[in-house]
Amino acid sequence: MNKFKSLIGGVALSVAIASSALAAGVELNASSTGLAMQGYDPVAYFTAGEPTKGDYRITTLHNDAMYRFANEENKAAFEENPEAYLPAYGGYCAFGAAMGFKFDGDPTYWKIVDNKLYLNLSQDIQQRWEGDIPGFVEQASANWETIADKTPAELQQ
Repeated sequence: MNKFKSLIGGVALSVAIASSALAAGVELNASSTGLAMQGYDPVAYFTAGEPTKGDYRITTLHNDAMYRFANEENKAAFEENPEAYLPAYGGYCAFGAAMGFKFDGDPTYWKIVDNKLYLNLSQDIQQRWEGDIPGFVEQASANWETIADKTPAELQQ
């Protein structure tokens, strides 16, 4: 566990600034403009099976964050049941949440597990997370109860 914390600690400096610019509150990873998931369509992971950039003309606001969609059908599906498509841990890195931190989730490093979308920070973090998905999900979910309302910067102290 300590080697994971030191890895995360090293990564912390490189993402602290980007992670702290949140418009929609600390539970949700959104850009300073309020754009969630860097503009990727959350429904497309489930329908197309791959990260798909959303169209800036096809959007909806949910929990003060703007989501973009590749098409009107995906937008309608999201609006009907957003919880089915929202990424775990507010779109923050799943591995980071397991370690008790909030780092930007990169929409290109993802996996659907038990019908839930998980994002990770980078390819190497994704590979580490895939080494024990059930364990990291359990740990991240337990941590989320105490870190959800904290800013990324507060967790770095």
